[in-house]
Amino acid sequence: MKEQLTFGLIVGNRGFFPDHLAKEGRDEMLAVLEKAGHRVIALSPEQSKFGSVETHDDAIRCAELFRKHRDEIDGIIVTLPNFGDERGVADSIRLSTLKVPVLVQATPDRSDKMKISHRRDSFCGKMSACNNLMQYGIPYSITAKHTVQPDSDEFRKDLDWFAKVCRVVDGFRNLRIAAIGARPQAFNTVRYSERLLERSGISVITLDLSDIFGAVSRLKDNDDTVQQKLAAIKAYVPTQNIPSEALLKMTKLGVAIEKFMADQHCTVSAIQCWTSLEENFGVVPCTIMSMMSDSLLPSACETDVVGTLSMYALALASQTPSALLDWNNNYGDDPDKAVCFHCSNLPKHFFADVIMDFQEIIAGTVGKENTYGTCVGRVKAGDMTYLRFSTDDYTGAIRGYIGQGEFTKDPLETFGGAGVCRIPRMQKLLNFICENGFEHHVAANFSTVADPVYEAAKKYLGWEMFYHEPGEHDRVSIRTT
Repeated sequence: MKEQLTFGLIVGNRGFFPDHLAKEGRDEMLAVLEKAGHRVIALSPEQSKFGSVETHDDAIRCAELFRKHRDEIDGIIVTLPNFGDERGVADSIRLSTLKVPVLVQATPDRSDKMKISHRRDSFCGKMSACNNLMQYGIPYSITAKHTVQPDSDEFRKDLDWFAKVCRVVDGFRNLRIAAIGARPQAFNTVRYSERLLERSGISVITLDLSDIFGAVSRLKDNDDTVQQKLAAIKAYVPTQNIPSEALLKMTKLGVAIEKFMADQHCTVSAIQCWTSLEENFGVVPCTIMSMMSDSLLPSACETDVVGTLSMYALALASQTPSALLDWNNNYGDDPDKAVCFHCSNLPKHFFADVIMDFQEIIAGTVGKENTYGTCVGRVKAGDMTYLRFSTDDYTGAIRGYIGQGEFTKDPLETFGGAGVCRIPRMQKLLNFICENGFEHHVAANFSTVADPVYEAAKKYLGWEMFYHEPGEHDRVSIRTT
């Protein structure tokens, strides 16, 4: 998961307007991006006038530079220190052939500098640049304010938002998901279309549970990888009430799963649990999955492939762990609250406190001795973003919904991993989920990243998205290309 991003920078310029503004604007934007910790690839003053794009020749040179660094560039930023050449901006991106997010920024005029020597007209030029990008079929994003100073707090927020968009789009590019074990028979709800995911560049790499059991059987108790993993488990969560035999089983399971994922270049995973692992192997995989999710490599249970994709989008945007939860229970008579629950493989990041225990639901049918390995505790309070993607075979589309709420401190006595959430107008959301046939699983994250994830999914991935109750200042994209 990338921390530092690389942006291609296009500095717009137009001959009718003061050239010195392009020079100053380029220097200012470079300084802002570098201060934020990002790398920048841009034309130099030796390659074009002030390193800006004005003519078609400039656009060709800019495109060649971007193509040379195509494997490095995560997004393109268009800065307009003056009106800018609308075709030069669009031609640069088209000729580069890059398919990355684009942010358009325009620098504001000052009311005390409106004479010909300093008037920018970027306010107007931004509309022309966006119009041309629309004509060219190039998706683009815009800043929260129509014009914004590059070195302002407002643009710093824009840049942070755009970086989140880029991380999601880049993270999904050529993503490989490990699907370990068949979908549990009783969970039709997690059916999905591999073909629709593949069309979006996301591959599913399958493995039968019998192959995992075979890999486990070939591991020796004293193997270095086994002992290292066992130590990591004990350091991750209290295990004092867990039989040593069960701990060793889940340790070897973790080693086998991680080796398969590494060998197959898989980033995230979805694993069958209910109830084949318990009946045929004798532990639950929850702690192993929790550890992967806590390391920003989400793992979803019940072979919910699209569930782990939802988890990963939130983790990419926030750079914090995600969990997969059930929309599980009402919370008394409060229409805006619900209990979110799993039994559980939630990452440690989600808990106020956590211990390893046995899985109380499955224990009733397969025996307590076969269900050790869950992470049990109360979900802590904090801001929450929730997300669910789904594949719709009937329309041939990937769709989803997203929104924000909070986990609360409301009292709750139950088992597994559980918390109370509050979401504005939750009954509207629940009606939407049921009327549109979405799954009962939802990804959640301690963050407020609904806006950039929505932008990435709808505008750049081209997926159908519903944004539940966006705030007054959220940017809800209405255009796709």
